[in-house]
Amino acid sequence: MSEPSPDRLPFEPRKKRPKATPEPEKVTAKTPKPLPTKEKQGKSEKKAAKPLEQKLKKAPLDRQDLAIPDAVSNRMVKRMIFLSGFPILMGVLTFLGSYFIVINDLFDLPNTAVLLVSMGWFGLGVLGLSYGVISASWEEDVPGSILGWQEFTINFQRLVGAWQEARQKSLK
Repeated sequence: MSEPSPDRLPFEPRKKRPKATPEPEKVTAKTPKPLPTKEKQGKSEKKAAKPLEQKLKKAPLDRQDLAIPDAVSNRMVKRMIFLSGFPILMGVLTFLGSYFIVINDLFDLPNTAVLLVSMGWFGLGVLGLSYGVISASWEEDVPGSILGWQEFTINFQRLVGAWQEARQKSLK
């Protein structure tokens, strides 16, 4: 199996790169071409530019081309449910447990403690959502590891590269 590249997403559409320069015209030694005048030169450049512009135009991308494959999205959802489900459940149970303690007057429980503990659990849930998406293998045929640290580092590099590229484009 090949090592995933952090340069592009596996499900990112492949971009067709146009040729850098058009092929030069063949000129024989027997029939030299006269140099065009300035008026004719402008017209010939426009004619040569049209086919090049047509080659450089990108084909419109379908919605299907931009979609994340089902195998990858299912993998992401499973990780997100596991990594955020437990902390969110614990955040809800913090409220229920503190309610039970206060109603039965078991001991004095400060409201700020309940708030801070539940906010901590919900914060871990948000981090679990983010880590679940980024740590999933974005390769369609590679399931990835259990913890997903290697996938996380590769995918995070991809995201940072995409952010930098978008910033460069916005600055131009």
